[in-house]
Amino acid sequence: MLQKQLALTNEQTSPLFRIMWAYNVNEPTRRNFDNNICAFHIGKGLVLSVAHNIRAEAPVVKSLDEAIYATHIAPHLSADQIILFSRCYVHDPVTNKRYLHIANQGDFQNVTNALRQINFDTRWITLTERNICKPHLIIQFKDPLFYNDKKLDAHFTDKTYFAEPSLSRHTYIVELELVEAFYSEDIALYRIVHTHTDIINRIPSLEIDFSLLGDDQQNYYCLQSSPGGFLGRLINKAQIEGYLDHHGTFGDRFGGNYTIEGLRYLIKGYFRFGSSGAPYIYYDSQSGKFKANAVQSEACPLQLSINNNREGNFQFVNALASPLSIVENRLRKYLAAIPS
Repeated sequence: MLQKQLALTNEQTSPLFRIMWAYNVNEPTRRNFDNNICAFHIGKGLVLSVAHNIRAEAPVVKSLDEAIYATHIAPHLSADQIILFSRCYVHDPVTNKRYLHIANQGDFQNVTNALRQINFDTRWITLTERNICKPHLIIQFKDPLFYNDKKLDAHFTDKTYFAEPSLSRHTYIVELELVEAFYSEDIALYRIVHTHTDIINRIPSLEIDFSLLGDDQQNYYCLQSSPGGFLGRLINKAQIEGYLDHHGTFGDRFGGNYTIEGLRYLIKGYFRFGSSGAPYIYYDSQSGKFKANAVQSEACPLQLSINNNREGNFQFVNALASPLSIVENRLRKYLAAIPS
């Protein structure tokens, strides 16, 4: 089993990735990424993550079409704000887009305040619908070949591949579309689009087991980003400590607040902030495979404090995970709709 555990952390064999929303994908010198979240491939080009980040608001928009600016922003700005936006969003007549360029940190906050004041919808779901930015799967390697395969590498261009010397990585981006967001369950399903089938078939994946597991489950793990940053991967033991009929509220100024509720695992074990969307997996000794069973959702409000210091010094010792059983019927529908 050890070799299979190590394979889950290896860049050539791991099904764990990150999703980021990319601005200006077709303009490499202006490309920008935001809204970083964990995700994992479950096969057939389907990718699972959490849903709570989709309706969160971006503080600013990195670029936008002139038509959107002229229709949805400019008419609502004061004279001073018009000057501010003209300075911070530089118009390019060739692309007819405005690109964020802020030299003064105070301007950043002023732009953020203005967008919020005029109620410009910067939720990621809306930015996606307006084609301002799109979610992409981020796949990175130490060496400059996509899974060490020249034939697969040939499918990528300077718009979907770039070297990052500062990270000692070569980055490939694969476009996603949101299939469905199960907001109550805090699970989101994406599909890889505009990508050659050979690429999709090569991306490692996890098989799903929809079983609701007991609190005596052995060989249970979380596969997540490593503690030192988002490039590495970590597999660590986890323990199901209990079950919740969960209920909480997620704020949404534009679509209306919604309820996060339903069955959850109470998990004990290390998880890092930024691990939302990571899979909880267990080793099925009968099949000899690791299988995905739940999605890391949120920190559980069971906390410890150091020296009774409650100012930014909480240590979270539990997490909440969404068992995949709570969306089984809906996920099976999408899996069955795609030919093997």
